[in-house]
Amino acid sequence: MWRRAASLSSSIFSSSSSRRALRDRQGAYSSKAMEFSSAEPFKGEGCLSKEKNLYITFVLGGPGSGKGTQCAKIVENFGYTHLSAGELLRQEIASNSEDGVMILDMIKEGKIVPSEVTVKLIQKGMESCDNGKFLIDGFPRNEENRTAFEQIIGAEPNIVLFFDCPEEEMIKRVLNRNEGRVDDNIETIRKRLKVFAASHYPVIDYYSKKGKLCKIDAIGTEDEIFERVRPVFAACEGVQ
Repeated sequence: MWRRAASLSSSIFSSSSSRRALRDRQGAYSSKAMEFSSAEPFKGEGCLSKEKNLYITFVLGGPGSGKGTQCAKIVENFGYTHLSAGELLRQEIASNSEDGVMILDMIKEGKIVPSEVTVKLIQKGMESCDNGKFLIDGFPRNEENRTAFEQIIGAEPNIVLFFDCPEEEMIKRVLNRNEGRVDDNIETIRKRLKVFAASHYPVIDYYSKKGKLCKIDAIGTEDEIFERVRPVFAACEGVQ
């Protein structure tokens, strides 16, 4: 997910002067990450300070599992705010902010964006709206993401929605979506699915043991799948 963000600005660092600037910024990365790491537990204002009104759903699923489509339906039917971790990173890069440049630099160097950076972007997205119901899509990607979220935001998800889809079905969907992405080929997709399994399943197992996991059979039409999703959120509406 994070690597795709680099496609927004593939030529930014092509010149020698830009490469020198990139090297100059390398030393700032660790201190910047420490700044994020030292953040106090979340003490938001407005809707986020009213903990009884805060309802967080993590949405997980491999590439092609259909979670993005289902998030749109949940937003339409239940009024949640949809925050995509990958999209927040891409938006920050496109803004050309100091943090955006840092994120792009790290991606281009093949480094993993620190969990604290991603969580801070999610936090900013949560703070910027008056809604207390959030779908956080594509996050957490691993155990480090999970613990960083709990430490910085100061909350756990109420539920974790996992779109369970067979590998061959996900491959077929990604190949058929025709978005023109260079990573939409069988070899790359299989690698992405392998990475997904290695990093996400410990998170899925963790929330399953806590009784927060809602596994959704992701085979069928969009409407058929949503009819499996709907009762989860209908039940949530009744307990808020």
